[in-house]
Amino acid sequence: MGKPTGFMELARTERSYEAPSDRIKHYREFTIAPSDEKMAEQGSRCMDCGIPFCHQGCPVNNIIPEWNDGVFHGNWQEALAVLHSTNNFPEFTGSICPAPCEAACTLNLTDQPVTIKSIERAIIDKGWEMGWVKPLIPAQRSGKRVAVIGSGPAGMACAQQLARAGHDVVVYEKNDRIGGLLRYGIPDFKMEKSHIDRRIAQMQAEGVRFRPNSNIGTDIPVQKILDEFDAVVLAVGSEKPRDLEVAGRNDFEGVHFAMDFLRQQNKRNAGDTIPEDVAISAEGKHVVVIGGGDTGSDCIGTSIRQGALSVVQLEILPKPPEKENKLTTWPNWPNKLRTTTSHDEGIKHRYWSANTQSVTGKDGVITHLNAVEVEWKQEGGQWKMSDKEGSAFTLDADLVLLAMGFVHPVHEGLLKQLGVELDGRGQIKATEKQYSTSVNKVFAAGDGRRGQSLVVWAIREGRQAAKAVDEFLMGSSELPR
Repeated sequence: MGKPTGFMELARTERSYEAPSDRIKHYREFTIAPSDEKMAEQGSRCMDCGIPFCHQGCPVNNIIPEWNDGVFHGNWQEALAVLHSTNNFPEFTGSICPAPCEAACTLNLTDQPVTIKSIERAIIDKGWEMGWVKPLIPAQRSGKRVAVIGSGPAGMACAQQLARAGHDVVVYEKNDRIGGLLRYGIPDFKMEKSHIDRRIAQMQAEGVRFRPNSNIGTDIPVQKILDEFDAVVLAVGSEKPRDLEVAGRNDFEGVHFAMDFLRQQNKRNAGDTIPEDVAISAEGKHVVVIGGGDTGSDCIGTSIRQGALSVVQLEILPKPPEKENKLTTWPNWPNKLRTTTSHDEGIKHRYWSANTQSVTGKDGVITHLNAVEVEWKQEGGQWKMSDKEGSAFTLDADLVLLAMGFVHPVHEGLLKQLGVELDGRGQIKATEKQYSTSVNKVFAAGDGRRGQSLVVWAIREGRQAAKAVDEFLMGSSELPR
């Protein structure tokens, strides 16, 4: 603890942003990073608690007080080494993680948590700027071959750890570029894809080979992978979207899954041309986003940048409280109202406790969405909803984006051909300790195993699965969990 009185002398200072009127004109990141001096001041606010609850909040168990102290003392390279010891890709989490570590910070009891996420991003940015981030090439090779199927954060973390353990790793990705949902699900204005590209280059130098446009179970037989590799890791994500099963859903053009919409814009940003007959655009349209989470927020920001006439958002759950009760929630992640940068860019309205009943249109094209307010009551220990009498309303809707989450990984193709056992939710069944599936030498990690979650959880799962695979192949492992 470099400065015992830091948290009393200095207030929390967050990163700032470009003005909404400026940033909606482009798809680049718009965060304005504080100076090194400001980050050092913020690092001095960390109290190095006897029990650092930030560790509990962080899924990858980042050693947060140590790198806060390193930044405070100007030991940036040491801080980077500590950060990399638990997190392969801090630029990913430093960009898009919701920072449960900050919710768990002791100073959050007074709504002044340490700016952990900003400091994390500052450390890795400094590392790349100074050339400190280098490939870690193993001293010797094991002679074992591992296939990682899926190149999202879980697959990338798993592959990098296994390569550093000396194994020959090949990453297969069904899309045309590496990165999974980081590449095509996260808008560029939240995380530019150059962050992925330079990690790919680092991993290639460490021996990882990437195979895009390789859909295992469709383009490449599953048995071929099983025959050629000593172990296989399924990092396929949870890509089966929750659908809107209401009248008119399939009768009118203009209702789309959020990921189809976001993927197209990211491909445009990468220089691809989307054929007009399949293009999804919000330009000049009244847009309704169904779903109140991060994906819904991403749809809002993207729609505004595309030139939507209006954007509204529907959420079926009640409006959360403006402020949580610290005595009942801390240090856990609280349920409270969260307003994102995309909301600040010009959303027309946010509806809560609203359930879609139908969509209507004209000449085969959607024109309106019909909804009703709902009431939530507990019955027999379960929450149940009912329509609120006389609360029906209609919204102009030229484009409806479904951002209602994902139910489980896609079962067709790879998983069915492998015959892996699924759990009651349709996820790949594998324990969090061993990560092994019901099929010999096949492991699973990430959203396909645990259900849709955060990037930081995917990185954790990839790292832990790598250790389990290493132990399976070699009998023991020195990889950290």
